[in-house]
Order: sequence, then C-alpha cells, then structure tokens
Amino acid sequence: MQILLVDDSAVYRKLIGDHLRSWEFDFTVAETGADAWQVLERPDAPKLVLLDWVLPDIEGIELCQRIRKVGTTGHYVYVILLTSKQGRQDMLDAMNAGVDDYLVKPFDASELKARLLVGKRILNLQDELVAARESMRHEATHDSLTGLLNRGEIFGMLERELERARRERKPLSVILGDIDHFKQVNDTCGHLFGDEALQEMARRLHSKLRVYDGVGRYGGEEFLLVLPSCGLDDALARANELRETIAATPIMHGGIERSITMSLGVAVSECVGVKELEPLLNRADAALYAAKANGRNRVEASDPAPGNTNPGHTPKASAHKA
Repeated sequence: MQILLVDDSAVYRKLIGDHLRSWEFDFTVAETGADAWQVLERPDAPKLVLLDWVLPDIEGIELCQRIRKVGTTGHYVYVILLTSKQGRQDMLDAMNAGVDDYLVKPFDASELKARLLVGKRILNLQDELVAARESMRHEATHDSLTGLLNRGEIFGMLERELERARRERKPLSVILGDIDHFKQVNDTCGHLFGDEALQEMARRLHSKLRVYDGVGRYGGEEFLLVLPSCGLDDALARANELRETIAATPIMHGGIERSITMSLGVAVSECVGVKELEPLLNRADAALYAAKANGRNRVEASDPAPGNTNPGHTPKASAHKA
C-alpha cells in the first residue's frame, strides 16, 4: 500500500521516512499542501495520507476538507493528521474536517505503526466491500451463463437508446438472433456442449460490437443486439457479418465438434412515434421467424414501421447464406 507523507519539516520527513522504510511501507513525500493535492489527483494516488496540520500554503485541515468535498480518483483516502496541537477542541476540529485519525507530535514509533496498520486494514475492508458491491451489480445486470446483459438490462438499454434516437432524430436498429436447431444440439451433444455453444456465441457476437452497441441474452438460445445510429442497410450488413462469423468455425468441447449456425431478424426504428419498444421487437421477431421459415442460417429484414417513408429503405430485404 502506498502512503503519502506530507510535512514541511525536513526533520520529521527524515524521521517518519526512516520508520516507513524499516516497516516496508512504500511512500511518496510532499512538502506542501499544493504538492500533496497534485499527488492525490493522480489515477494511482495513495490511499493513506500522513498529513501535517501546519503547512506553508494549504493547511492540513483545509487539505482534508478538500479531499472529502471534491474527492480524488474514486477511492476513499484515509487521513492520519500529525500535529503538535493536543487540545480537545483541536481534535474535534480535525475530526469535523474529515480526519480519520489524530496523532500528537512527538509520537512513539510503535503508536504510529499501529495507526498505519489500522488504516491499512480499514482500506482493505473497504476494497473488499467495493468488490462485493460490483460483483452484486454485475450479477443483477448480466446473464450468469454468457456474461452478456440479461433480458431486463438489454431492454433498459433499448428504451434509453430509443429515447435518444427520438431526441436526435437518428435511426436505431435491433437484431434478434436465434441459434438454429439448438434443441437438437442439446439432445445429441449434451447440455454441457450446449452451454459451451451459448458462451461461444456470446463471445462471437460481442467481438463484433462497436463500443456503444449492446448485446444481451433475450432468452434461451436467443440474443438481442441494439445498434444506435444504424440504418437498415448497415444493420443488414452487420447481421450478415455476424451470421458468417458464427458459422465459420465449429464449436469444440469435450471431444465433440459441431458447426453452429444462427438465423437473424433485423428491424429499424426511424423515430416515428413513442412507445416503440414492443412494436420494434415484434417486427424483429417476425423477421427472425421469416429467416427460420426460409431455410435458417440467413438474415431477414422486417417490414418498415408504419409511417416510415424513408426512400433509402426497401420494404423487404435479406442477406442469404453465402
């Protein structure tokens, strides 16, 4: 753990620095509050600060208040204030400013080490809590098998992007994909192979996304892709690229090798109305059904939304298996 030592006294910088080295702590030194603030603004800023109260520019109390008010790079900073002030009111003023611990100069070396170990333990516990919170958030928003967005989260993204598309008057396309003959895959190759196939399909779909696209598990062996600022022609090209990527390489697992294909349906919103989510998905589903009915391993486009008169879009289009 990196420590920031802030003290304008060369004597105390040498004394504390020698202790920190002997205790095998990594540390950075700053002589002024301004220098300390520059260090704390770095992405890799120390999480534990040994801070002198009296500094030539920004006093320790003011610096601590700034840390608590402005924050640093997203993590909590544990502050131990070092001072020769020892009145009760001084201690209260320090705690009210956001100081975590308070040590009066001159101090015993073993007491300083104990305070540092307490601060380190508290920061480690906080890191564990943050990691647990992020894990819970991920589990709440992602499918446990494929790691893609779950149904609720991809729907939420689609709702947000539809609203953005209406506001900016830009198209938005969705692609609904379904693995062909997936029940047969499970029946002949086993459910473990089927799980591996779903995971590999998720990886291949995700690998073709732009940074602002989204893909989620729609249900079972179906996947939903959300493509902001993407018109019908581009969406058809993207869908066919996905289809080719999926069909190009067989799935291998447990000594079994099998080619997997996917049928895809494309629908585009041109922001002609509100509450488009369900009609848009229904049209994508109808296009997917047409792809299945017309032979599978193909892409079909839905009929345009009612009121869509954009001459750049054809009423029916498809990209077939190569």
